[in-house]
Amino acid sequence: MTGTDAFFAKIRTYADLSEEAEHAWAELLRRRVYQKDEPFIRAGDVPTACAFVVEGLFYQHYVGPDGDMIVKYFFPENRIAASVSAALLAEPSRFTITAIEDSTVLEYEFAAFKRLVAAFPDIAAFYVRYMERHWIVEKEPDEISFRHDDAMKRYRDFIRREPDLHRRLKQHHIAAWLGITPESLSRLRRAIALGRM
Repeated sequence: MTGTDAFFAKIRTYADLSEEAEHAWAELLRRRVYQKDEPFIRAGDVPTACAFVVEGLFYQHYVGPDGDMIVKYFFPENRIAASVSAALLAEPSRFTITAIEDSTVLEYEFAAFKRLVAAFPDIAAFYVRYMERHWIVEKEPDEISFRHDDAMKRYRDFIRREPDLHRRLKQHHIAAWLGITPESLSRLRRAIALGRM
């Protein structure tokens, strides 16, 4: 399956597209390769593009008030990496999105995509369903979990939900996502291995 085929297969999990809509969107797609540690979006820049991850892995992160790195989200294959609120408002992003691995993406300009949303009802349906799923349905439970669950529960839930991602990530990335130190994560791992928790 080519990158474009994978992209539209993913899009069709949200909404069916007409041939005309698919062709118009395909015209926007540009293949790009990012090296490990190369940023896709830098904090402070106004983002203009979205990137569908064909192969590889990205993470969205920022520096907290204490100078610690905080990971907000991971983007493995078949996810769309973007700083959506900053792109919508044409404001500087608060986050950086960086490749964790050598990665291949299909990029498209957000402004051009929004013109397609206005022109094609099926692309508009995709946009609404995508935003509903990723900005409401998935986001709210995560926000509640971070306020109420301890690090062990969040870590166990992450392993259960994202076993492949768990295997691919470095310990410091997982710790930064959980909001704990790598040393604390090591203690959690030892406790799980010993069957204590």
